[in-house]
Amino acid sequence: MKVFTTTGVCIPKENYMVDIRGCLEQIKAMVDAGQYFTIHRARQYGKTTTLTALGQTLRSEYVVLSLDFQRIGSASFKTEEKFVKAFCRQLRKKGDKAGMPDSIQNEIEEFITRRENQATLDELFDTISMWCELSERPIVMLIDEVDSATNNQVFLDFLAQLRFQYIERKSEPDYKTFQSVILAGVTDVKNLKRKLRPNEEHRFNSPWNIAADFNVDMSLSVDGIAGMLAEYGEDHHMRMDTELVAQEIYNFTSGYPFLVSRICLIIDTQLVGAGFCDFSKAWTRAGVSEAVRRILTEKNTLFDSLMGKVNDNPEMGRILERILFAGDFVSYNAYNIGIADAEMFGFIRDDHGRVAVSNRIFETLLYNYYLSVSELQGSELFKRGANAKMEFVQNGHLLMERILEGYVRVFSDLYGGLAQSFSEAEGRRRFLLYLRPIINGTGNYYIEPQTRNNERMDLVIDYLGERFVIELKIWYGKSYHEKGERQLANYLEHYHLNKGYLLTYSFNKTKKTGMTQVVVDGKTLVEVLI
Repeated sequence: MKVFTTTGVCIPKENYMVDIRGCLEQIKAMVDAGQYFTIHRARQYGKTTTLTALGQTLRSEYVVLSLDFQRIGSASFKTEEKFVKAFCRQLRKKGDKAGMPDSIQNEIEEFITRRENQATLDELFDTISMWCELSERPIVMLIDEVDSATNNQVFLDFLAQLRFQYIERKSEPDYKTFQSVILAGVTDVKNLKRKLRPNEEHRFNSPWNIAADFNVDMSLSVDGIAGMLAEYGEDHHMRMDTELVAQEIYNFTSGYPFLVSRICLIIDTQLVGAGFCDFSKAWTRAGVSEAVRRILTEKNTLFDSLMGKVNDNPEMGRILERILFAGDFVSYNAYNIGIADAEMFGFIRDDHGRVAVSNRIFETLLYNYYLSVSELQGSELFKRGANAKMEFVQNGHLLMERILEGYVRVFSDLYGGLAQSFSEAEGRRRFLLYLRPIINGTGNYYIEPQTRNNERMDLVIDYLGERFVIELKIWYGKSYHEKGERQLANYLEHYHLNKGYLLTYSFNKTKKTGMTQVVVDGKTLVEVLI
């Protein structure tokens, strides 16, 4: 029976996976058009799985040469001659499967064994051109893990040779070279000049300016996830609301392949007997929420890579903090290095000209990280929330009204009359400092970026199958407050809930603090003025 996997390549016969034929068709159209391009996506975004499936798709019409630069050690990139030998060793392994003629194989072998006047890139590409001329079918070259080479001048020279052959093919129709070249990695090869020392002018000239833009959406769709879940349900002879579960998975992941697979793997292997009596109970919205909670408490290869980038890139970290805590509108600009890096590593996306965190899981991961640094952990709000944790849970239920009452008391003790105003984002940060130790280990929270009407919601909390919606506002007058009430009522309708919470910070000295209940559009709103 098939299984879910988050390691290595997904194999259709062995693993549950989303049908990516639509994506493959779009990429094949680029190959058919003779385009050279880079598939650059964040870590564990399905690049290798896509390349593997693409190779199988193309083999009926093309000779497919699949290489992996991770197999070439760093020492082989130090000189042109060493790189040619290493590259040829990969070609030799692929020779028979790629239908390489004996004469070309002999040339490749001679490059590998040559000791004097060692082979150079131009000789290698002359031989490749001969192979393309002799081949009965056009040749497509796929190179995975090009990031292994991106700090090396030799790699830039390699790209320059590819560019030269591409230009020759365009200017001389009889000239034979690769039909298409596809490079896969995290790094956009067109941005390599930022990685090299600026002491030589030619280092700033892009060696890959002939590459076509790659605009194929590789994220997994709700329909695609639902199809995968339907296959799983049939194999396990169980009924599942595949549309609901798929939508919930997508809501947390925005279709990030690793996160989709990780949620499914956890539900499949960890939840039954650990809070869920059987698979039909685990494959629900509550099961997805529990899987997300477990993901956010684990160390995995994707999170290790992402958080390492945050620590190594202060400019990117500052942008992420601005979005999360300052609530700033950050305009998307591909030439801003911090923004470009955050997008390349998968943290952010271009949301109609505005920088937005890619998905709920990454957003919560970042919130947890920034909230857990030592200066925040040492805050009195955090300590008070941790100390009072047992007061706010009864028979497995989170007592939200009691939490809000406790927060009002602690906040009033610490900050008194609120002489200094702050933003809604700062109000959210302070509440999260108090809340996080209360739900940590059992529940999880996320900042909902939008609902169907594209209005901002502040906080959604999932706790053992229960969901709480909390809107945090600053008091800007009665009309603004009433608008917030209607907005919260709309959120509750969207989430099929009858009760919600409105926490309002007021800097008005004549305010009347406390908790009240009102009914708006048939929804009960618990309102707290602080």
